[in-house]
Amino acid sequence: MKSEWFETRLGNVLTLQRGFDLPIQDRVSGNIPVIASTGKVGYHNKVAVSGPGVVIGRSGSIGGAQYLDDDFWPLNTTLWVKDFKGNDPYFCYSLLRNIDFKQFNVGSGVPTLNRNHIHPLPVCVPTLFGQCSISKILRSLDDRIDHNRALAANLEAIARRLFKSWFVDFDPVRAKAAGEKPPGLADDIAALFPDRLVESALGEVPEGWSVSCIDDEFSLTMGQSPPGSTYNEIGDGLPFYQGRTDFTFRFPKRRVFCSAPSRFAKPGDTLVSVRAPVGDINMALEDCAIGRGVAAARHRSGSRSYTYHCMYSLEVVFKNFEADGTVFGSISKKDFHAISCIVPSDKIIEAFEQVCNPIDGRLEICEQESRTLTTLRDALLPKLISGEIRVSDVQAQIKEAPT
Repeated sequence: MKSEWFETRLGNVLTLQRGFDLPIQDRVSGNIPVIASTGKVGYHNKVAVSGPGVVIGRSGSIGGAQYLDDDFWPLNTTLWVKDFKGNDPYFCYSLLRNIDFKQFNVGSGVPTLNRNHIHPLPVCVPTLFGQCSISKILRSLDDRIDHNRALAANLEAIARRLFKSWFVDFDPVRAKAAGEKPPGLADDIAALFPDRLVESALGEVPEGWSVSCIDDEFSLTMGQSPPGSTYNEIGDGLPFYQGRTDFTFRFPKRRVFCSAPSRFAKPGDTLVSVRAPVGDINMALEDCAIGRGVAAARHRSGSRSYTYHCMYSLEVVFKNFEADGTVFGSISKKDFHAISCIVPSDKIIEAFEQVCNPIDGRLEICEQESRTLTTLRDALLPKLISGEIRVSDVQAQIKEAPT
């Protein structure tokens, strides 16, 4: 071991303390985030811990280190770092997220982590200077990942607002009905919208639009699950998605592959969860296989952005297929096909695609960059934390990473 590193116990590097009780009704006001083992669950008006701080899950969901720059309130389902003992807080955060805490689970039905069992854990740490150097590298990657994800979330919100304005609230039509120019629309796009609403089976809709069903407007592929013997985690076959477990913010995450798939989705297809919970959506990023918990949808025009946001707008309809009690909710192909939907003109859908597709394209780039950076960070983290590689050895990789 290099001379600037030394072996010790985790309890000599930091002290973990159990979080505090806070009734659910008290987590609704203030500006101090309330932190559970799974993340932020509300706000409070009092500070329990001054930032910066680090929290890990103690009960229910164990491990999963969280770093907080500002003040916070850790719940009793967590352990928080009461004393960094002069060590760099971000290094301590990185050290904790590199530990597999499942090996210390002392619970039975509900996973539980006992701090007295993990304080004696042997660790190897560098001097404070070395800690800060490692923290600088890891934080630069984390900050870039967070920036990309925040930008992606903003782009998603912009696209959803646009869809809602055009196809749910009919803002351009209402503006023209009032004798006004639709705000924010080019003249050629504004001209595509009628100037009055008429009654339909779904309530008021723009004149000239109609009401139809999913079966007539979208191509729908219901997933099917091949034999379990065809599943693997080594990359043999196509990425295989079964449902919400595989869904992330926008695009599903590779977890399982299938060597003999029977139902497929193409890049840009909207993936809809059809088994508990019904209606969660993602978008296929590549050719993939879909199991019986997923359906793949695409509008007859081929418009991927319109399809995605249209499926999202049906969230309330999908929730009607969630069963009560202990029975899992689901939606059949017949029921899915029968869902009513509004049918705009083809030219308006084309215009929406032209406006929204660049937004969704930039969002995809953000997500791809985040995944690349996450892979790089996850590969570097254990090597940096253990001293296997030096900061100077990885600076070139950081500079070449996407920005």
